[in-house]
Amino acid sequence: MIQDIVSKAKTNTDFRQVLENGVHTQIVIMSIPVGGDIGEEIHTDNDQVLFLVEGEGKVILNGVESPYKTGDIVLVPAGTKHNFINTGSTDLKIITTYSPPHHPPGTIHHIKP
Repeated sequence: MIQDIVSKAKTNTDFRQVLENGVHTQIVIMSIPVGGDIGEEIHTDNDQVLFLVEGEGKVILNGVESPYKTGDIVLVPAGTKHNFINTGSTDLKIITTYSPPHHPPGTIHHIKP
């Protein structure tokens, strides 16, 4: 798989879109609207890496809040309570991976489920 994933992430308007699945890893792009969030969650069986392509917000990992800005990457180990919140004036555009895959192949959520 070779794609211009940054351009895809920048133009994506879906909350979540699965791009590729491997045996052990999945690539997903996300768009979080102004004032929105991913939603507090814990993945017990998946590590997740989130790269912020555009926007600004905050990350909460196990209750610890940190700023999140364009170019930042965050590793969320399995079992970590987390949320990503858009505090900026434009949509957050995120490229994320799950290891192992978390969503069914081809999943598209136009809005936050």
